[in-house]
Amino acid sequence: MTGVLANQQIATMIDDGRIMPGAALADGQIQPASLDLRLGTEAIRVRASFLAGTGRKVSDRLDEFEMHRVDLTQGAVLEKGCVYVVPLLERLSLPQGLTAVANAKSSTGRLDLLTRTITDGGAEFDRVSDGYDGPLYAEICPRSFSVLARTGMRLNQIRFRHGQSVLTDAELTALHEAETLVTGGPAVIDQGLGFSVDLMPAEDTLVGWRAKPHTGVIDLDRLGHYDPLEFWDPLRSNRGQLILDPDAFYILVSREAVHIPPAYAAEMAPYLAMVGEFRVHYAGFFDPGFGHAGAGGTGSRGVLEVRCHEAPFVLEHGQVVGRLVYERMDELPTQLYGAGIASNYQGQGLKLSKHFRA
Repeated sequence: MTGVLANQQIATMIDDGRIMPGAALADGQIQPASLDLRLGTEAIRVRASFLAGTGRKVSDRLDEFEMHRVDLTQGAVLEKGCVYVVPLLERLSLPQGLTAVANAKSSTGRLDLLTRTITDGGAEFDRVSDGYDGPLYAEICPRSFSVLARTGMRLNQIRFRHGQSVLTDAELTALHEAETLVTGGPAVIDQGLGFSVDLMPAEDTLVGWRAKPHTGVIDLDRLGHYDPLEFWDPLRSNRGQLILDPDAFYILVSREAVHIPPAYAAEMAPYLAMVGEFRVHYAGFFDPGFGHAGAGGTGSRGVLEVRCHEAPFVLEHGQVVGRLVYERMDELPTQLYGAGIASNYQGQGLKLSKHFRA
């Protein structure tokens, strides 16, 4: 078989010692097609982001770049604009033929909390080669807000794969005809399922949120707690366009509602490496059952995390800004996104992270 490993296969990997949790598993840590990774006991402030590089260990590179260490066991503030490396509680011992890819969790991305996984010998962020036996680390850089973090918090997640099972455009077209993968816009299929930005909502003029530049600290354990207006400026438009400001961070939403059938998983990827003067943050896993009617969804829209670069840029309603790459599951998962596992974003529209009041 080839494809993405399902929740029951991840549980078997833990039983077999292929994944070593380092502490008792937390409730909900195993997701339908991924495993949440947990922060360890300390954060190491470093001078700059880095990769270990072939044949080198992260611990050796920390000797070069370390500034100071922060104890996370009682909670500590990770400051905006700083870079931290946190040893994770989980470590891996992968067999040959099984690779892994990591990504920030949805709530992490919506806080503009840049979180990437690094490994010993790693030459790429968020990629773990087959046969890897060693620790995992999270590199964390808060971009918009300082955050209060603690040991055991789950900011990123990891997905395991046997081989490659990405759907071709022809296979994706056939799946759309059978399962209706997208509504609310045309199915733009070109190396994945394209999605565009919604700047003309049907019932309101609210099209997005822009992060305020000077705010307080966000405690990552406080859910539904913060007033959005203390951290975000609401953006309204009835013209179908939005001018992005340089270096500002935005939360927008896709025009299309998407659907991930139970036998498939998806990953958000850039439509182009760079479109104009902005970048859509494309870190994101979409689990089996996202937007699926049998899991409490009727199609769910994708939230877009957007940062503008050097020059102001006019974003237009319906502009294609990203794509979903679908791939097969190795086995049908025994749990689906939104189906009794307290998923936060099933059936979502334009929505900030779970830390903010509705």
